[in-house]
Amino acid sequence: MFRNEGPHAAPAASLSSGLLGFLAFMAGATVANLYYSQPLLAQIATSFQITPDRAGLVTVATQIGYAAGLLFIVPLGDGREKKRLIVTTTALISGTLLLVAFSPDFSILLTACLLMGLVTTVPQLLVPYTANLAAPARRGRAVGFVMSGLLVGIILSRALSGFGAFLGWRVIYAIAAGAMALCAALAARLLPRQPPAGPATHKALLLSLVALWRQEPVLRLHAFLGAMGFAAFNSFWTPLVFHYARLFPGDASRMVGITGFIGVTGALAAPLSGRLSERIGARGINGAFLALVLAAFLVLWRAGDSLLGVAIGAALLDAGVQGSHVSNQTRIYALGATARNRLTALYMTAYFVGGALGSFVGTLAWQEARWPAVCASGAVFALAAQARLWGSRRNDPGIPAMPPR
Repeated sequence: MFRNEGPHAAPAASLSSGLLGFLAFMAGATVANLYYSQPLLAQIATSFQITPDRAGLVTVATQIGYAAGLLFIVPLGDGREKKRLIVTTTALISGTLLLVAFSPDFSILLTACLLMGLVTTVPQLLVPYTANLAAPARRGRAVGFVMSGLLVGIILSRALSGFGAFLGWRVIYAIAAGAMALCAALAARLLPRQPPAGPATHKALLLSLVALWRQEPVLRLHAFLGAMGFAAFNSFWTPLVFHYARLFPGDASRMVGITGFIGVTGALAAPLSGRLSERIGARGINGAFLALVLAAFLVLWRAGDSLLGVAIGAALLDAGVQGSHVSNQTRIYALGATARNRLTALYMTAYFVGGALGSFVGTLAWQEARWPAVCASGAVFALAAQARLWGSRRNDPGIPAMPPR
């Protein structure tokens, strides 16, 4: 199903280095909105006089909203002109960020975060947009480069909001709203139009998701791997500010910021994973990066009471999760050009459902048994991914270990 490259395979020459750089920047700038809250959770808890586990619902609501947006908005890219969709959703992000910034009570804040997550689909519109522009031989590297920008955005968002916490969490979100308005204007000016392979109604695109999920065992496999990897990622990052509040009273947000800056080194894994997945195959590369996730949680368990230990563990974790993520995407984008937005929707919906699960489990683990339980929960998610990956050859014998050439 959907094996042909279709009309989007040709315009590789239009993907200049400058355009690729802007796509990477925009992916990072937009995805950052999903993560500003994590260093600010303690401040939000104080602002609304709630417990840490309730404050953690801010992250959960954002990720649930994002998962819904991936499922219902991203598939539109296979039946609509992609530039207009990207510009429109970026402008909507700006509006919802203002709603977050001016939320008068916690219930409205959760609703605003849910809506903000719903429209923050731009990063996952940009990835298939990039894949359609890139030549097949360079697709993994192009996707990996945009994913590097996305990862830098994730990590620097924590660093920026951590260091900017003295401004107040509301000011952080108001500044982010202005940044999104600027990104929408730049995208309208710089992005080339990218019409769909053929027009399709929203209903038809959504209904086709069921058939696509059933017919593609490769998609089901990598969706599970991505979900478990992101669950491990968020089971660490969401409760980290509470761990730092115990280690560094009064300075937790800044410590998360420092950890975020150090963790930027993990961005190097994204383009490396894309290149190696093209040359070697996704299965072995994926297993190696998932092993790195397990190693990260071992470091975090053994050395988690020091800033250096947590920073090293965070860098390993970010590299492992993002390397696995790019390997997953390289594999599913080889399934065909005409369905890339729907493939992205299904994969990333699973990915962020896993992320919401990890945020919930990580916060609960912290509440019940502190740091050792947080590390254990992350390791369990990584082990589940490894078990599914290495059992896939036996359980799904039709899945090749190498990506199609």
